[in-house]
Amino acid sequence: MRHIFADHLHHLRPHSPKAYYRTAISSFFLVMGLIFASWASRIPDVKQHLGLSDAQLGGVLFAAPLGQVLSIAFSAWLIERCGSRNVVILSMILFGSSLVSLGLAPSTVLLFAALFSFGFTDNMLNISLNSQAVGVETLYGRSIMATFHGMWSLGGLAGGILGAVLAPLGVKPLVHFCLVFALSLAVLAGLRRWTLPRDVRLGKKRDAATDKPSYRPDLYLILLGFIAFGSMATEGAMYDWSSVYFAQVIRPGEELIRLGYVACMTAMVIGRFVADRLVSRYGVTPVLQLSGCCIAGGMALALLLPRLEAATAGLALVGFGMASVVPLCYSLAGKSRKVPTSVAISLVSSLSFLGFLACPPMVGFLSHLLDLRWALAPIVGAGAAIVCLAPVLRRLHA
Repeated sequence: MRHIFADHLHHLRPHSPKAYYRTAISSFFLVMGLIFASWASRIPDVKQHLGLSDAQLGGVLFAAPLGQVLSIAFSAWLIERCGSRNVVILSMILFGSSLVSLGLAPSTVLLFAALFSFGFTDNMLNISLNSQAVGVETLYGRSIMATFHGMWSLGGLAGGILGAVLAPLGVKPLVHFCLVFALSLAVLAGLRRWTLPRDVRLGKKRDAATDKPSYRPDLYLILLGFIAFGSMATEGAMYDWSSVYFAQVIRPGEELIRLGYVACMTAMVIGRFVADRLVSRYGVTPVLQLSGCCIAGGMALALLLPRLEAATAGLALVGFGMASVVPLCYSLAGKSRKVPTSVAISLVSSLSFLGFLACPPMVGFLSHLLDLRWALAPIVGAGAAIVCLAPVLRRLHA
């Protein structure tokens, strides 16, 4: 019996070094999504515990993206100095402990500080983990980046479900966060040796004594950043405004207000798990153009036909379109032969986060001036821009 059990365990283990690396990085993406969603699912409980108004909560929540943006340059420097493997291990511990600090915060000021740390360490883990993912993808010689990001989405889904189960049972956020932190430490302890021991370097080898790496972004990386900007702007709008659009424009009834958001997020998860196969079969440029068409076409459908079925299908198309753009941009940036992987990913991340931060308030401003349908119309333009820029990207890389 013991031999049979050992045989089963042997078959469950990866059978090549690159499979070990892929298993570890996929697991870390899953845990990162789980930690992030664990906080998001308990925001109402923390709000109630501290007695925050909507305006106060909005101000406090700004701390997380502020920390994410300010961590970008530091993360790139740290990865170049210490290697992405060490930064992944460090930031996984710090990100999980920041989650616990959110449950401990006794005041608005300390919650703001904890959220800043949460956002800062989140992006440290994001950049270092994507640097590892680029290395693993290089070893495989084919596109697998979107699958890694799909694991993040699955972790986010699991975190949301866990929060929805624990909150009605009266489990305090601190207990919930400690359980998730303990799980993240267990995964890290079990898989840390399966991370890439050193970062993959592309291009010509440099003489460490005479040559210094270039940190100057080229037009190719800037263009990747703008493509990711369009996708992340769309993502920010969907997170913050899709349910509002259904409530104010579609008006399907209280129980169906979140249907568009659910359709969008579900399609995004599906899209991330099929994107790599599409890239392997058709290439990056056609997949980016398809993604842009889905974003533009889906948003146009939801805005021009504001009925439940059409709007739900439209937002599902938008979610499918968003799925592969950022993973592909990170993958292409990480394979730059002119700029170190961590610096290239940091640049694309910087530009894309600007879209994520700027778009939701812009939608609110335009909605106040015009109406919500017109305010969301620029998303159509973002999708069309991705369609137009993708062939330029191919020519620059040729």
